[in-house]
Amino acid sequence: MIKWDLVIEILNMPNFKHYDYNQDAMVVINFEEQLQPQTFEFTLHHLINDHIDLSAFNDKYQNDGGGRSAYDPAILLKIILFAYSKGITSSREIQWQCEHSIIFKALSCDSTPHFTSIASFVSSYPDAIESVFEQVLMVCSEQGLLGNELFAIDGCKMSSNASKAHSGTFKELRKKREKIRKKIKSCLSEHKRLDGRKPQERERKQAVAKAADTLQKHFEKIDQFLKSHPQGWGKAKDQKK
Repeated sequence: MIKWDLVIEILNMPNFKHYDYNQDAMVVINFEEQLQPQTFEFTLHHLINDHIDLSAFNDKYQNDGGGRSAYDPAILLKIILFAYSKGITSSREIQWQCEHSIIFKALSCDSTPHFTSIASFVSSYPDAIESVFEQVLMVCSEQGLLGNELFAIDGCKMSSNASKAHSGTFKELRKKREKIRKKIKSCLSEHKRLDGRKPQERERKQAVAKAADTLQKHFEKIDQFLKSHPQGWGKAKDQKK
């Protein structure tokens, strides 16, 4: 027996183009164009490429007479600090991002350093890395770029409001420098701690599931509130007063 009500419902449905997020695609991109001006990644890229002295990283490389080529410290510095800005402090996760994230691919010029190479680099040059990151973050702070970046360390998100202090006095710059230095040390310390753990194969899926569950709960809470207060958020707060 034909269910005409179901047929009518199907016929009256909007005809949208099909799409599927869970798919792979061969995308032709220009890496330079992914790094847009007035962003943290653009500033990070150009400061390390054109302005900051990286000679301190060359001492331990002794492969000029042959042997396998190494990843350029500039590449590693970019992807590590960008990862820190996104709350990522694990070498395995940084490798995964280089494999899948467009901005990471742009910063790494589509190279994928193995997580052991990343971990070794962090362990070998802690002082030099800290110095470079400090210079980058000081400049980004002066440009007002850190206000929108979150440096999540061990679950605690700390946003920088250093851009508000813009008079340029040495006292303010010194305070800003100490705050940034402390943040970098925390990131490096957390990075080394996470690299020392045994790999957890299901961590990523668990993190995604947890984030989706939290999002669902927040949506349901707000949705329930809006349905019970059709007059709007502002008027509901006024009634409480």
